[in-house]
Amino acid sequence: MLRLSLEALQIVDAIARRGSFSAAGKQLHKVPSTISYTVAKLEDDLGVQVFQRHGPKVVLTAAGQELLKEGRYLLKAAHDLEHRVRRVASGWETEIAIGLDTMFSAVALADDVQAFYAAAQQTRLRLVQETLSGTWEALLERRVDLLVGAPGDGPAGGGYISQPIGMMDFVFVVAPTHPLAQLPGPLTRSDLQQHRAVVVADSARQLAPRTVGLLLGQDAFSVPNMQIKFDYQVLGLGFGFLPGPCARAAIARGQLVEKAVEEPKPSETFYLAWRVGEDGAALRWWMARMREPEVFARLARHLPGRAPA
Repeated sequence: MLRLSLEALQIVDAIARRGSFSAAGKQLHKVPSTISYTVAKLEDDLGVQVFQRHGPKVVLTAAGQELLKEGRYLLKAAHDLEHRVRRVASGWETEIAIGLDTMFSAVALADDVQAFYAAAQQTRLRLVQETLSGTWEALLERRVDLLVGAPGDGPAGGGYISQPIGMMDFVFVVAPTHPLAQLPGPLTRSDLQQHRAVVVADSARQLAPRTVGLLLGQDAFSVPNMQIKFDYQVLGLGFGFLPGPCARAAIARGQLVEKAVEEPKPSETFYLAWRVGEDGAALRWWMARMREPEVFARLARHLPGRAPA
């Protein structure tokens, strides 16, 4: 008889993520006594100690780490099996994850989310935001089912289908108080090398991260998303390229000034992408919705520094 259960693995996973039995109980909606009993029974059945107790905090033992490492594969397999069984029965996935680059506000999809909940039966919806190559990696690693507004060409190797949904230009801007604002243009590599760039960090874990608008050896201030990059450039703490729509809006307000550069950034294509062979009802709904002609214009209205129309 098997001495492991999926429920026990789920509890061990929750404790490891949350750091305590009580926090795991809140996540799983179980009373602490149930959590403690399940762990104690698991340790007794396996004959090993899974957790070391340090007051209310607990940490995995070496045996516990190995159990959780392999156990997460079992949990994912069980989740995928549940997903497939329910999809066969109803045609609708149990959950769908939509990936959006951090350049865009997730609020841009608010109307679509509302329409989806009106149309979907029992499908849970999850919005995920990644940056640059991290968006593509999330699709390939099955953390998301559909990418919306993924920047640039996808990675080699296939396994997915992509369609362009729009292009965007980029404008080099600095705050009026920044030293580069006073230099005559076009600005050279030498001019830029003497100052700090504000860059959005690629969120890829496995794929090679993209570096955008950064010179070799350049002093760079890395931030997690385009909104923060925009805010720091407005504060005069660095320079860089911003999406044309948000740059021009800030220029019109007097927050930023455009500077010509010898090496401008070319316009970028943004894509809709999904994995080959996927065909659930929820995915089809989102694909049809995201192929509507005004979708990219709607995303662009939710760039940093722009008030949605």
